Amino acid sequence: MGSPCEIKIYLNEDAQPSFFFNKLRVELERLEQKYSKFRADSLLSHINANAAKGVPTELDAETLSIIDHASSCFHHSDGLFDITAGALNKLWDFRKNEVPSAQKISDALLVTGFNKLSIDNTLLKMPVGMELDLGGVVKEYAADALAVKANQLGVKNGIINLGGDIAVIGCQPGGKSWPVGISNPEKFSSAIAKIHISSGGLASSGDYQRFFFFRGKRYSHIINPKTGHPSSGLRTVSVAANLCTVAGSIATIAMLKREESALEWLNELDLPYVVMDSTGKLNRSKNSDVIKM
Repeated sequence: MGSPCEIKIYLNEDAQPSFFFNKLRVELERLEQKYSKFRADSLLSHINANAAKGVPTELDAETLSIIDHASSCFHHSDGLFDITAGALNKLWDFRKNEVPSAQKISDALLVTGFNKLSIDNTLLKMPVGMELDLGGVVKEYAADALAVKANQLGVKNGIINLGGDIAVIGCQPGGKSWPVGISNPEKFSSAIAKIHISSGGLASSGDYQRFFFFRGKRYSHIINPKTGHPSSGLRTVSVAANLCTVAGSIATIAMLKREESALEWLNELDLPYVVMDSTGKLNRSKNSDVIKM
């Protein structure tokens, strides 16, 4: 998953921990192999390679459900959440610290837009040059999938943490909720708040892990698929929801919105959240499950 992963589960004294962790590791590796854009043998790479040749791809039920979720997010976000922005994301190479030319951005925008792909039954058709990027979905989906797998194995209490995208399996033993610390973008070793969750999941999105300065301007890795340029609103967003997948989508959309409209939207959703705006000011929901540090 390209980030530190942690699994904590509570088991009976006579249980064999290796059995449970091996099962969960196999599931995690399955999803990594299937949806990683960094693996040439992944299904995602196969989809994009087919699109480059103008060839459609047959999709399985799991992939169709992920794309269906992405479709819903695209329409509810007025096009801000868009998994077809792979060509745009590839342009912004944060290892080179360079701003792509206006022409390259314009060309990439021509093959960006969820409404430009089509699914006929189980057959995915994409314009030549379009690339899917599941970066805003797949890690969150994997956290949920591992929580479901653990529950199927009989685990009643646990927490899955895939690089900050979290899904919980029930409460802590004794019925207490899980206190999840929200990292400070300015100082990763400290927390700016805690969100207590007892079901579902929590996800975060921010501009502080991958960015560069060019001619005095700061560019983050979160690209607006409508403009082709990095977002310049909130610094970080953490949201709790019924699923980690849902929380991750909401956090990403909030990052792409203008600051004022993002906060209004989050308040309308009435979910626990913590936000740091562009000035460093901390905002949080009035939900009692959110504690400012």
